[in-house]
Order: sequence, then structure tokens, then C-alpha cells
Amino acid sequence: MFRTLVFLLWLCSTQAHAHELRIITSFPPSVSDAYVALWKSQNPETDVLVLNKNTVAAIDEIARGNGRGFDVFMASSPEAFELLSENGSFISAPSCGLESEDAVKPFALSSVGWTRRKESAVFMPGTWNDLLKPLYRGKIAMARPARSGSSHLMVEQLLQIRGWEDGWTYLLSLAGNLSTLTARSFAVPNGLIQGRFDIGLTIDFLAQSKSKQLDFRYGRPIMLTAARVGLLTGGFAQDHACAFLRLVLSEIGQRLLLTPEISRIPISPKVRESADSVPTDVIDALRLEWILYDARLSAHRYWAVNALFDVMITETLAQRKSLWARLDQLRGVADPTQLEEIRSLLTKPVASEVEITTLSEAISSGLRTTRLTGISDEKRNAMDTWRAATAAQLQTVEKQILFLEKNLP
Repeated sequence: MFRTLVFLLWLCSTQAHAHELRIITSFPPSVSDAYVALWKSQNPETDVLVLNKNTVAAIDEIARGNGRGFDVFMASSPEAFELLSENGSFISAPSCGLESEDAVKPFALSSVGWTRRKESAVFMPGTWNDLLKPLYRGKIAMARPARSGSSHLMVEQLLQIRGWEDGWTYLLSLAGNLSTLTARSFAVPNGLIQGRFDIGLTIDFLAQSKSKQLDFRYGRPIMLTAARVGLLTGGFAQDHACAFLRLVLSEIGQRLLLTPEISRIPISPKVRESADSVPTDVIDALRLEWILYDARLSAHRYWAVNALFDVMITETLAQRKSLWARLDQLRGVADPTQLEEIRSLLTKPVASEVEITTLSEAISSGLRTTRLTGISDEKRNAMDTWRAATAAQLQTVEKQILFLEKNLP
């Protein structure tokens, strides 16, 4: 009797969910609401439930079993889909008649760069290296990569284009110019508009959707990545999910990306070619040999890169900013050779690429664990080692700067 009652309750619940489409996404409501409205215009009888979560939290939610039965996942982070595919989180493509291993499809292109207010008196940087100039001290903001898929994408692009050592040298130099690290990607353009800082590092569509207030510039070389939509195991409305995926990829779904509120670049060449709003920089990048983003590499070391960024930059940001400011004061009055030695130490990562690769192979998953589940001993030990090395490194820099300050000619 009890088993029969449980089965009937489960059956009723399943039937109820079958009339719902559940979407989890890292996109802001301006994007998800538009697709919900398009869906409802064609499927008025279906309820749509949307959960807007940052990429890392969404990965966690899905990887822990998709307990709330989401049918669709949408995000800009290619490594999120790599991680979840390895976790078996997507249904098989034949279920929707797709020719791929799992039901994941790219639907929009993006790249990263920086933005500022249109009326800003601060000079618009022309290159990534311009962002390191002292005139931008305390004027730049970005989101924490451990909380933002698009920010992680930016960090990984710099590491992949410049190489591990030079990439971290750049990021640790950039730390001296940061004003803040925000908790969400969309807090960067919103903070700019509110006047909290002057330059924001971001992904193109977040700035371009506010083009009346913000100017955006792509960082070069442009490395395009594809936002994806994937259908999840554990959902109750697979037929609706398949139909939603087809809608996103349809001509009307692709044209929706071009609306000013979304301002994304369609994956469809036909729709792109007929549009006037696709940036010239992107058209040129597509015509040239496309610099490929290694999403598998990024997924493999996802946790390690985010954790290393937090240890070296997030947790020490105030101290690093102070040290860079003091180093600036010594330029022109202290020995250039000694200053360069200090700068080299201040921009040296505390873990090599080989060490990160070895660690990533040793830990059971690249997924970031939540505070609820805690982190493994291997991850905790790695972070403790990095913290100790970072503290020792910054202490040495502090002593060397203090010595120069006390012995000025």
C-alpha cells in the first residue's frame, strides 16, 4: 500500500512537471526572459520556470544530480559544458534527432575585452597591455573567475594566448590596477554605469546590451567562443526541451540574439550575414584563421585556475595594490635593476603549469565544490601551499621595497 501511494505521488508529480519547461542559466534575465517570451508565443500552454545562477553555482547544481529537474542549461562558458559532459549530465543527442554525442549545441559567439562609460574622461585602452599603465591604478574592475564563467573565460584566454608564465605575469600586474572584484559578471557594466569605477573587463554582450551608455573594445587577438544550450538528464519535459533547443537554433531564435537588449552574435552564418549589428572586428576575426579556445584544457584545470587566482589575487588584492603603488613611487629615484627584480617577484605565479596539470589529474573532479559539501584534502592542501608561498613572496617584496624607501639617494 505504501509503495503504491509513493508511486502514485511520483506519477502525479511527473505528469505535472511534464507541462513545465525548467531552464537553468548563467545569462541575465534580459536574455532568458526574451527566449521565454518567444517560447510562450508558440507554446502558451506550457509553464516555464527559469533559475538565473552564476556559472559555477549552476555547474554545482547540475553536477550534484539536478535534483530540481531542470530540462535545459544555457551558458557562455564552454568549459562548463565540457565538465558537465564528462559528468554525464546531458541526454543523448539521438533523443532529439541530433547528430552528436550529447544534446549540446552552440548558438551564439562571444569574445572578451573592456568597456567604459561613453562620457568618461578616462582614456579608452587600445590593447591589453595598455590596461597595465599606471594611469589606470584603481580604475579597473572585473568579476571573480571563481564566481563568473565569462571572467574565467577571460583568464583562460590570457593564459592560453600568452602562455602560463606570461599569462599570470599579466594578471598579477593587472591586479595593481584593479579597483574591485565583483561577485557577478553583470555587476561590471552595472557598476560602470553607477560610476563605481572607470574601466570594466567583460564579455562583449554584457557591454553591448547597454550600448547607449557604454563603449566596448575587443581585446586582441580576438578569440571567439560559443555559448551553448544543452538538454539535461533528470528533466521531466524532454519533448519540450528538444523543441526549445530547436527554437533557439531556428532563424527566429537566432534573430532574437540581434535585439539591442541581448546584442549577441548568432552562430548561424545566414543570420550573421544579413545583420548590420555584428561588429566589424568579429566579422574580420571570422574571415581570418580562427584562434581556437581549448575548452577541454580549461575544463581540466578549472578548479585549479580559479583557486590559484583567488589565493594570489582575490585574497591579497589590497596588499598587492599597495605594493604596486609604492613601487611606482620608486621609479626614477631607485636603482632600475632592483626595481625590475622586485617586479619579477611580484608577478611570479606560485605554481607552475606542470604542477597544476599534475594536481588536476590527481583530484577526482574539476568541478568546484560548494561550502555545503566542502573541498577535498588534496584541494585544501594545495591552497594552503599556495597561500604560504604567496605570503612569503609578498613579505619578501615588502622588505625589498622598504629597504629601497629607506635608502633613497
